[in-house]
Amino acid sequence: MSEVTASRKPTSIVQVATASWIGTSIEWFDFYLYGTATALVFNKLFFPQLNPLAGQLSAFATLWVGFAARPIGGIVFGHFGDKLGRKTILVLTLLLMGVGTFLVGCLPTYQNIGVWAAVLLVILRFVQGFAVGGEWGGAVLMATEHSPANRRGFFGSWPQMGVPIGVILSSLVFSVVSYLFPGQSFLDIGWRIPFLLSFILVGVGLFIRLRITETPDFERVKETQSIHQVPLLAVLRQNWKTVLLAGGAFFVVNGAFYIFITYILTYGTTILHVQRQVVLNGTIIGAAIMLPVLPLAGALSDRFGRLPVYLTGAALTVVLAFPIFWFIDMKSPFGIAAGLTLGLVCIAVMYGPQAAFFSEMFGANVRYSGASLGYQSASIFAGGLAPFIAAALVSWSGGASWPLAIYIIVMALITFVSTYFAGETRPAPTTSASVATGD
Repeated sequence: MSEVTASRKPTSIVQVATASWIGTSIEWFDFYLYGTATALVFNKLFFPQLNPLAGQLSAFATLWVGFAARPIGGIVFGHFGDKLGRKTILVLTLLLMGVGTFLVGCLPTYQNIGVWAAVLLVILRFVQGFAVGGEWGGAVLMATEHSPANRRGFFGSWPQMGVPIGVILSSLVFSVVSYLFPGQSFLDIGWRIPFLLSFILVGVGLFIRLRITETPDFERVKETQSIHQVPLLAVLRQNWKTVLLAGGAFFVVNGAFYIFITYILTYGTTILHVQRQVVLNGTIIGAAIMLPVLPLAGALSDRFGRLPVYLTGAALTVVLAFPIFWFIDMKSPFGIAAGLTLGLVCIAVMYGPQAAFFSEMFGANVRYSGASLGYQSASIFAGGLAPFIAAALVSWSGGASWPLAIYIIVMALITFVSTYFAGETRPAPTTSASVATGD
């Protein structure tokens, strides 16, 4: 390698990682807008004919549709991502997400067209989930496959930072809109504005993604003519146990996260009777503190291994599950922010190294399909059901939070055991920076 090439390579890695980070931030912003709106207004606008609890459960059920669509998107886009390349699929998923999110903001409500409003809402939520199902795998592979092996955990965490950025942006936008459109005006028009604005961000994301290059790993797959005809079948035939373990490792990361950023809005406003703004502010603070923990955890996994860092995050979640809700139940701005921060930091310890951890589980010729399938399949039963189950548990307990803590502990134990059996994936320190594990 020449000195010129060597001097350019780090800059190239930073550019690709930054592009992945910005793209995923926009995708997750769109995806989380729906979750915030579900907790705040969708029961009133699309299910007003039901009693409050039934309406809220119905709204959370539409949220689940997006999670049900994610593994389908992962299968479809993973297939083409392993055959055509990462870049093409990332552009397509971002465009699809932008159109679906924009159209949610244009929807008529139950008052206008009756039950058809809910039907259209479900269809657009499916589009969102389908798009994000293909997004994550491509984004993290763009970062990890451009990275040297000894920095894969760190650079792989950059697209993961799109999650707290998406949470912060969606919460901030809804906070501003709630302030500018108080009371009935928020239900009439205010809630639509964040969805309509997302189209501008998608345009920015497309401009950035069109400028990045395909990954070296996929280029090698093409050069060696090792592309599978049907990558999904190859994964299921050769790596089905790995897919299951990846799904288990993701379980509490996804499930607890959607309790903290989605259900907690309902819990705070209807059970604790605190102002919506207090909960949104707590979410923003927690996500902001989560943000730097992600690259730190990724860097630590480069130094000490994926396994010990990930297991530490799962163990912390078990230990802190009850204290998290003790803080939240204080009903004060400090308590809510402290509880959400504890919860999101525990998740960040696992989510930071997860991109490298999952990508290293599979060979480059089936990596998009394998990583996406493990990640997105778990979301059906973890994050997709979490707000619904949480609402049912709190209703059953008469408004108590202790069932939520137990629920999170059970999910964390599933993650701990699955991660332990998945084993270490970090390349040995002597591995060349240009060699991708599993190729």
